[in-house]
Amino acid sequence: MSIQDRISTRDDTPDPQPPRPGQGPVRAALAFLRNTWRQLTSMRTALVLLFLLALASLPGALLPQWSLNAAKTQTYINTYPTLGPILDRLGFFEVFASPWYAAIYLLLFTSLVGCVLPRCLDFYRQLRQPPVATPRNLSRLPHADTHQVAGAPDEVADRVLRGLKGWRVTRREEPGGVVTVSAEKGYLREVGNLVFHLSLLGLLVAIAVGKLVGYEGSVILNAGPDVNGVTQPFCSTSPSNYDNFRPGLTIDGTDMAPFCIKVDSFDAGYTEQGQAIAFEAGLQYQSGADAGTDRWGTDLLQVNDPLRMGQERLYLLGHGFTPQFTVTYPDGTVRPYEAVFQPENGNPNFLSSGVVKVTDPPGWVGDEVRQHQLAVVGLFAPTQVIRNGLMDSQFPSPRDPGVAVDVYVGDLGLEGGLAQSVFTIDQNQVDKGALVKQARENLSIGQSITLDDGTVITFSGFRQWVALQTSYDPAQGYALVFAVLLLVGLMISLTVKRRRVWFRLRPVAAVTPTGSASASPPSVVGRTVVDVGGLARTDQAGYGEEFDRLVTLGRPDPAAGKGGSAR
Repeated sequence: MSIQDRISTRDDTPDPQPPRPGQGPVRAALAFLRNTWRQLTSMRTALVLLFLLALASLPGALLPQWSLNAAKTQTYINTYPTLGPILDRLGFFEVFASPWYAAIYLLLFTSLVGCVLPRCLDFYRQLRQPPVATPRNLSRLPHADTHQVAGAPDEVADRVLRGLKGWRVTRREEPGGVVTVSAEKGYLREVGNLVFHLSLLGLLVAIAVGKLVGYEGSVILNAGPDVNGVTQPFCSTSPSNYDNFRPGLTIDGTDMAPFCIKVDSFDAGYTEQGQAIAFEAGLQYQSGADAGTDRWGTDLLQVNDPLRMGQERLYLLGHGFTPQFTVTYPDGTVRPYEAVFQPENGNPNFLSSGVVKVTDPPGWVGDEVRQHQLAVVGLFAPTQVIRNGLMDSQFPSPRDPGVAVDVYVGDLGLEGGLAQSVFTIDQNQVDKGALVKQARENLSIGQSITLDDGTVITFSGFRQWVALQTSYDPAQGYALVFAVLLLVGLMISLTVKRRRVWFRLRPVAAVTPTGSASASPPSVVGRTVVDVGGLARTDQAGYGEEFDRLVTLGRPDPAAGKGGSAR
């Protein structure tokens, strides 16, 4: 067969290659998971997640939250009708309970566990190993020195070891009478670093435990006796007693620690410019074995100074005013009423709005009662001032109280089963004519307004209310401990420096005469060449002065000059 025939009949198709190992779907999936885990547990990822957690916490501090102030949150949404509902759907008004915040939290926790625990094991292994052996060429290190001193290598090594107190030191013998000394210092830096990260883990766990088994509740209580002359107590026997209750995931409200409180008085201090300087609420309280008895303790509750009852804490959050009215009906019946008014958002002088709802006027029965219900809607001004016929407040302290009221008569719409705000009436009832405005007036204490049917409404006075929050968190003490350790570890890791130093001590070789048959020159008795090298593992700043001191350790007199040194 000719060469051309051989070429034409040759099969140019390449031989099939054997399948490469590790290309199956299972191994590919395992490789993907392994790489993902490595990325997640890297220190860079942990720092990014920590930054994201801090960034995600900002809306919780800058925006009102449903769990803290539902009325203020609703006001914010009403003020920004376009942006508000979008932020609400995204969870920005309940940041710390949102799924995206929990995802960042869990990812950070997982990243820290996968990053810190292996580092702890590696650090433990490092502590069990001796310092690194002396490098062959110390002159290449960032800090180096060579000089001669008096004394044999063993004698010089003893002087060096005495000067390295507090260092992790290893002494080694090498051929030719050479002695080396390896020393390390600054392991406390890594200890501080690990303490910082482990404390951060502990802090996250403590916060999570608090959210699981803790709870918070808030309530508004009036200070002093009510219109009937009785100071009503509040008892934490059930979540339903709170105005707002936020239980942990494992709390059903059946095993709450009971306590009772009564607010006897409230005082607020202001400067002449209206700036608040002090808030104080006088309390009586019962807790533990005293709950439900006649034994009451007393306390003066202040802002940022909670009342501690076992593991319960009671905080003073805010205050406001409760106007009191006396209604004289046409049949001669006299009844006192009062209602909590809410301070207007952004008003520093505590101009407050609210409504007194009278659902059972006397003299009417059956369906006629709903046609004659009463609503006193108004504004309360602690220090009233009239501008263009409208009432406003010019000082937050009650120097000259007044109310501006609109009186409505008709069906309040409470029988329909739909919830209503305690601070407003149902505007739909007004729009459809079921609730009709009968009068409007500005009143000072003692003044009255008379309706067409002879009903007389008198502004009889006021009292103040306080907003209290109770908090139960058994992990709070652990969170404090971890927070302190976190700061201590951070300070240690920022102040302590890792550094190493090596000494090679070799006898000075004597000059061999010409023609001598000696294989190696003898050493000069009592003289040693000292090679010193230093390395800062983290930051070289500040190591130069310390290295200069270490260089002198081999000399008989460390205070002597460096005669004969050559860098």
